[in-house]
Amino acid sequence: MVKIPNCCQSEISDGSTNAKGDRRLFRATVSPILLTVLCLTTTCVTNAQESPKTTKFIPRLISQSPAPPLTGVASSGNQISLNGRTLPGTWLQRPGKAGQVITHLSDGAFRQLIGVNFLNSSNSAKQPIQWFSSVTTPLVLSTRLLGAYRYLDISNFAQTSGWEIRTNGNILVIATPKTQITNIVQSQEPPEASTPLQQTRILVNLDRPTPWQVVQGSAIAKPQTPSSDPDTPTPKSTAPPNRQWTITLDGIANPVLIERYTPQPAAPPTLLPNLLKQLSPAIPTQPIPAPPVPEPLIQKVEVVKNQTIISLSVPFGLSPQVTTVANPNRLIIDIRPDPLEERDITWVPGLRWRQHYVNLGTERFPVVWLEVNPRKFGLTLKPIWASPDGLTGTAPLIQTAQRYLAVAGINGGYFNRNNKLPLGAIRRDSQWLSGPILNRGAIAWNDSGQFYFGRLTLEETLITANDQRLPILFLNSGYVQSGIARYTSAWGSTYTPLTDNEIILVVQKDQITNQLPGGKVGATAVPIPQDGYLLTLRANAASAASQLPIGSAVSISSATIPADFSRYPHIIGAGPLLVQNRQIVLDAKGEKFSNAFIAEKAIRSGICTTATGALMITATHNRVGGYGPNLAEHAQLMQQMGCVDALNLDGGSSTSLYLGGQLLDRSPSTAARVHNGIGIFLQPR
Repeated sequence: MVKIPNCCQSEISDGSTNAKGDRRLFRATVSPILLTVLCLTTTCVTNAQESPKTTKFIPRLISQSPAPPLTGVASSGNQISLNGRTLPGTWLQRPGKAGQVITHLSDGAFRQLIGVNFLNSSNSAKQPIQWFSSVTTPLVLSTRLLGAYRYLDISNFAQTSGWEIRTNGNILVIATPKTQITNIVQSQEPPEASTPLQQTRILVNLDRPTPWQVVQGSAIAKPQTPSSDPDTPTPKSTAPPNRQWTITLDGIANPVLIERYTPQPAAPPTLLPNLLKQLSPAIPTQPIPAPPVPEPLIQKVEVVKNQTIISLSVPFGLSPQVTTVANPNRLIIDIRPDPLEERDITWVPGLRWRQHYVNLGTERFPVVWLEVNPRKFGLTLKPIWASPDGLTGTAPLIQTAQRYLAVAGINGGYFNRNNKLPLGAIRRDSQWLSGPILNRGAIAWNDSGQFYFGRLTLEETLITANDQRLPILFLNSGYVQSGIARYTSAWGSTYTPLTDNEIILVVQKDQITNQLPGGKVGATAVPIPQDGYLLTLRANAASAASQLPIGSAVSISSATIPADFSRYPHIIGAGPLLVQNRQIVLDAKGEKFSNAFIAEKAIRSGICTTATGALMITATHNRVGGYGPNLAEHAQLMQQMGCVDALNLDGGSSTSLYLGGQLLDRSPSTAARVHNGIGIFLQPR
């Protein structure tokens, strides 16, 4: 995201906005089972070289298309009542043999609400799972792809686990057997050879298997210990704060455990007045700082509405990795610097979910990615954006992807966090939604699985009847500079000035029909004609208004640089460009990214193509024991993963990798709202 003041400016800042100022505090896990409850919501062709007079109105895409009817389905819904708590999650039931009802749960809800661990699978029709069971002989569930979700047949699993299942309209009601938590033990594990840092293990003993969830919380503010001298300022800690994690189990903890882990109130410190403060000591003395007292890992254990909640305070650089075992039934919580569990799952034909550590020198980076065969019949990619009514707005990627009925997706380009406007190229179905800025990196593609990477500029020129030519700097962009910008109906129904004292020209059917003073920034909304556009004249360009009187005939020429971009109907701009033809071509300074952004170590999103023609969308998180990659490291990682061409997308808290109703790379609670993304769609056969 890019923070841009409401004034003309010649340079742009980048991903280090106020909303991301704390992203270094994130230690978002990438363990596939450390996921929290998802946020479900129910849910024109011209060539770039042509004059906009032939441009058709761009549909708003309130939803991508109506959800296709689910054939052979007796009932379905998008809410689940789990032991009395109503949560979002898609499900369906269909008739089976001998009057039986077969229940299917979307795999995202199954993993996130129940705590089921998915194991590797090369067969998209079968999904092996582990849940208080053996990893070597796992239970294998059949899968069923319907709409934008993959469903698992949980009928036998639920029966074996003693669940009661019924439906209530849109809600699937699940009741699991009552469970007792008999013990919670914390132990220090010796470091493994591959993991030099010591790790802590928490064992939670149960009398039977039960659903569980893990949620990553916010950073924990460290209490400051006042100095004994009231005039001496309390030193601020430079160490990153711990992060809160909660493990919630459907079960009742033994009262002894609650008492054992109930924090005792701390006595307030007693400060004695320094009666000798006015006297100079004979011998200067230096205060001896008290050694820091480490926070207890288990902060609290409490029972709320028949659930036991274990609150943890986890140091920076560590995250919980949760597994389950049987005989005895036990939840194992390892606090590790490397919580990622390697995965290679064929989700549907042509779409693989993969994750593992990628080494770069002595550093290890956890990478979660989707590998897509775009030539597989029925798999297509499209830009997606948050608002159904125009280009202003942000939303969690998980929500936007579900509104469009995408099966998968990743966050896209930059935007202004404050006014929620795009700052880069968005082109869909040969229509420009938003133009590129600053010659930054972009990816273009068509529906035949062909891709093009490069640094993109859109040159638009306003041509008057007497052949006067005026450059148009930006199209439907939140990036403002002195000059002329153009806003079409794709922007929304109205345009509100982004700078003071703009002059707004209304163009309809290639004729200027009005000139309006913009006034103060954000003060007055001007309707955008569907049969034309608005021209905004900012700062020094306002003098051009006298050359463009009402009634003037105008036209626009439009071309991309390089021209190859114009051959592709879909484009997303972000940057910087990382790899071209297998060579690192990173030039973040040339794409006008700030020095701070270039050097920053942060979570990164990327998109690339491989030598086999596959497309990869990637999320790279914090290195083991530290922060995420800087841009140079990101380029090296993408190259090492086999990328022929690669582009850096918006990152930090924006990084979100979506698949079938779930985020694969992080807890949804840690993912920021984003403006746009790239959706992957499965077309009906």
